[in-house]
Amino acid sequence: MKKPCGLVVFLLLLAPSLFAQEHYTEGPIWRIQLIRVKPTHMDEYLTSLRKSTKPLIEEEKKEGLIMDYKVFFKETKNSPDDWDICVAIQYKNYAALDGLSAKGEMVRDKILGGKAPAQQLNEKRSEIREIVSSELLQEVFLK
Repeated sequence: MKKPCGLVVFLLLLAPSLFAQEHYTEGPIWRIQLIRVKPTHMDEYLTSLRKSTKPLIEEEKKEGLIMDYKVFFKETKNSPDDWDICVAIQYKNYAALDGLSAKGEMVRDKILGGKAPAQQLNEKRSEIREIVSSELLQEVFLK
């Protein structure tokens, strides 16, 4: 009697996830950063993105570390503390994140010239922008 009862409990616990999977298929993973740029520094920040971040991300894409990336401007503001720019980086799946730090450091060193220049760039950027949020999202495709 214990085995059938345990099986029923197991199925009841598993059922919600089984039903959820029939509604969608899993897609890629997105790492997004929501960024607020300090007033009067938008041009400076965009120049920094174009000159250093874009080549870095393009190299990561070329080497197959990422699938794609996008940059969004927020056109509506809910408050003065709202974000201005979203940088989204697409990965094939969660497995693509395994060992990503070491691989990313190699690309960083190749494009930016090492850890010290990258830290200097980050320090300079922190003077003109604030990261409001950094999130990891799973894209899903409805069936």
